[in-house]
Amino acid sequence: MQLTYKVNEKAPFGKNLLYAFQQVLAIIAATVLVPVLVNGNSSAGDAQLSQSSALIGAGIGTIVYLLFTKFKSPVFLGSSFAFIMPLATGVAFGYCGVILGAVFAGLVYTIIAIVIKFAGSDWINKLMPPVIIGPTVALIGLSLSSSAMNNLMNISVSADNYNLMSILIGVITFLVTVIVSVKGTKGMKLIPFVIGVGAGYFVAVIATLIGYNACGNEYFNLVNFSAFASIADFRNWMPDIVLIDAIKEIANGTVKLDGSGVLSVFLAFAPVALVVFAEHVADHKNISTIIEHDLLKDPGLDRTLLGDGVGSIAGALVGGCPNTTYGESIGCVAITGNASVTTIVTTAIMCVVLGFIYPIMVFIESIPGCVVGGISIALYGFIAVSGLRMFKHVDLDDSKNLFVVAAILVAGLGNMELKFGSITISNIACALILGIIVNAVIRPSHPEVKKEVSYDGKTEETMFGTVESENK
Repeated sequence: MQLTYKVNEKAPFGKNLLYAFQQVLAIIAATVLVPVLVNGNSSAGDAQLSQSSALIGAGIGTIVYLLFTKFKSPVFLGSSFAFIMPLATGVAFGYCGVILGAVFAGLVYTIIAIVIKFAGSDWINKLMPPVIIGPTVALIGLSLSSSAMNNLMNISVSADNYNLMSILIGVITFLVTVIVSVKGTKGMKLIPFVIGVGAGYFVAVIATLIGYNACGNEYFNLVNFSAFASIADFRNWMPDIVLIDAIKEIANGTVKLDGSGVLSVFLAFAPVALVVFAEHVADHKNISTIIEHDLLKDPGLDRTLLGDGVGSIAGALVGGCPNTTYGESIGCVAITGNASVTTIVTTAIMCVVLGFIYPIMVFIESIPGCVVGGISIALYGFIAVSGLRMFKHVDLDDSKNLFVVAAILVAGLGNMELKFGSITISNIACALILGIIVNAVIRPSHPEVKKEVSYDGKTEETMFGTVESENK
């Protein structure tokens, strides 16, 4: 695709700040939602995670990731939903349990990275060719669609009905984003989410002031103005740093971890890290197609994995939540054409700063779910479309490929899950595993070598499928 700013290019300072804020808007909902869900799944007396700290941790984790990847990968790392249940196990053993879980997850990444360093990454391409990665990436976007729609319909207002006003505002947000992206000026096309969120938030404020405050209609209560009252309590301004809380546990002698606790935390986190590894590969293949540079070769999959793993540990020391590469961030790059790594660095720094500015955090958190749902249609949709674009490397006239794609999509969209005690293998991971198995079973032992266009426009031999040579 045509990029407005390439990876190594920099936008002017003022514009870069605006582009970074747009990335913040794209990632913040998911990032701060993870600690909320973990706290909701925890029991009384368990450690509690902070939304502000999670945002700070994501920023720190991203900076670490960028350092390991030599500032070549324009991707933001945010709180991983895959670790919600493991985190529920970790908080039961206090803040020390949370940190230990993140360390275990990071070590899994480190071990895989070492293997790849010495064995190479070609086996990854053979194990997960485009016929597998394409539908898996598409599945990641499609599986998030229910989250977008739940936000859009604001179903929490009523368990039995959706909120028509919420849907209207969400659609307005989406349409404004689309119109700006397609028909806006060159400058506007780089900030469609900022403009879309602004338009949706404005309509939501008017609806709340008139429909709810003036008329008392619950369905118009979309902006929680009462949350701003908490700004007056300065005790809310300082985020709860997980590492500091863990040190307090050790100093007070209240550490809950013992031998069985360590084992429980390991069994909760380590298997999930293996699952997230597959998503890591899919995300990096996706962003590689967008920026037309193979990140699995340069800086290399070993470096991206180390960056992700160490970044997760660093982020968890602050916010408790292990991080992962965010599809929302990749979607933002795809839609705006801004792949500047400087923007990602600025986004990370902005997240750290915002985490300490409580009034701004309250304002951002006051953005209604329907507005977030509106922009999520575009973000998650582009993730799905990015996966579908990989089908150009796949011969769908070949019945073997059709069976592989069918297995992945049906298993994923049908929410296939595997449970082993407290460990749950998600639908995406199950779909990926099934696709790999089907592909291995039906593929000939010595497949015909085809030609495929690489990211630099040259042709290279591959076993991925039939692709016609073309000049770029």
